[in-house]
Amino acid sequence: MNWLLTAFAESAAGAEVPEVNSFYLFLVQFGPLILIFVLMYFILIRPQRKKEKQTREMIENAIVGDKVITIGGIAGKIINIKDDEFTIESGNERTKVTIKKWAVKEVDKPISD
Repeated sequence: MNWLLTAFAESAAGAEVPEVNSFYLFLVQFGPLILIFVLMYFILIRPQRKKEKQTREMIENAIVGDKVITIGGIAGKIINIKDDEFTIESGNERTKVTIKKWAVKEVDKPISD
């Protein structure tokens, strides 16, 4: 960008070369790049963090009797909670499966009367 301003200044016969503010040149060169990073943060990163926080809270607030769906698609009812594991009951034969909390995609609260 600087060479362009110099070329225009030299081409003008007898005209004074205007002083170019270095901060202005910085904004012209890096302003669009900074703007793209700011937009990427607000469009991609911030909503993802918000969703991760909601998922973490949902898993931490799960209690025995809640229905869960894992990231692998297994659906079941929580029958036991340990430190970082759930034991769920799934299927017609009431198969018991122990899963890690990070493998839970969704927690549904049971409908109480």
